[in-house]
Amino acid sequence: MKAEIKNPKTLTEAVVYFADPDTSLNYMVAIRWPHGVACPHCGSTAVHFLANQHRWKCSVNHPKRQFSAKVGTVFEDSPLPLEKWLVVVWLEVNAKNSISSYEVGRALGITQKSAWFMLHRVRFALHVGAIDKMSGVVEADETFVGGVARNMHKARRAKKITGTGGNGKAIVMGLLERHTEKGKSKVRAQVVEDTRGETLQAVIRSNVDAGSSVFTDAWQAYRSLAPEYMHDFIDHAEAYVRDAVHTNGLENFWTPFKRCIKGTHVSVEPFHLGAYVDSEAFRFNNRDVKDGDRFRMAVNAIAGKRLTYKSLIGEAEGLTADGRNAENVN
Repeated sequence: MKAEIKNPKTLTEAVVYFADPDTSLNYMVAIRWPHGVACPHCGSTAVHFLANQHRWKCSVNHPKRQFSAKVGTVFEDSPLPLEKWLVVVWLEVNAKNSISSYEVGRALGITQKSAWFMLHRVRFALHVGAIDKMSGVVEADETFVGGVARNMHKARRAKKITGTGGNGKAIVMGLLERHTEKGKSKVRAQVVEDTRGETLQAVIRSNVDAGSSVFTDAWQAYRSLAPEYMHDFIDHAEAYVRDAVHTNGLENFWTPFKRCIKGTHVSVEPFHLGAYVDSEAFRFNNRDVKDGDRFRMAVNAIAGKRLTYKSLIGEAEGLTADGRNAENVN
């Protein structure tokens, strides 16, 4: 089956366009199989369409010869139709501060639990492992994610908040490469166990080419980056900018990230935090892309990935959702 497809430009257009099951299926086919439908199990293109089931059947004799457009994607095994899935993808990748599963549930007429699982599958698809290292000028910084001290009971605050206030909070480390080939900054971020030198420097060495300029704050854990890197730092007790030395680029990422966590989702379990980091990084790195193009990029990323509910909640043996990350029912 081959049909002309278009790219919706707004949420209204997307809802109307994907309301038709045939249109949603045609869109998925065009994105996933631009050169013709192929069996996700054996790769054969000798398939024929079963119109009454909206499925295909492979001509090669092997198990699971019948397959749908969801098989082999993060949508696999979901009873919800593509017309709902595609709208959820649009909402997550184009909402600047993410979107709550409660809101998605109300909008689509599904349970909050289903919406929560759907959103995490979308976030799982947005995780992209980087091969190329950053170079040139790179900013490095960390932020703490956890309860706000003023909202805690006095006894709990005394127990949780000690020292600089990071005790008991999750830590996210970010790297920002200034002015890439396409002329805009790109960010990578991940959850880390602590802020010790060996931890933070290991992240830098894994993601940044030796010889690059690395700008940080005055945290002592970064002090031994030289001579492998041209390291300079800014002491925020004295100033936030000294010529080109600053971490303001990363602050532009932390701001929407904090709004996503504190404003939209309110409470996020550390186990699931990485998924929100991935999603916010995707939106930030594609901030200059139009909504329709950003949506298409996300749909392009759904194939070859799968996230089960058991692995998402940490019950599957040997699986931890790739070390990642969810909402606290929000």
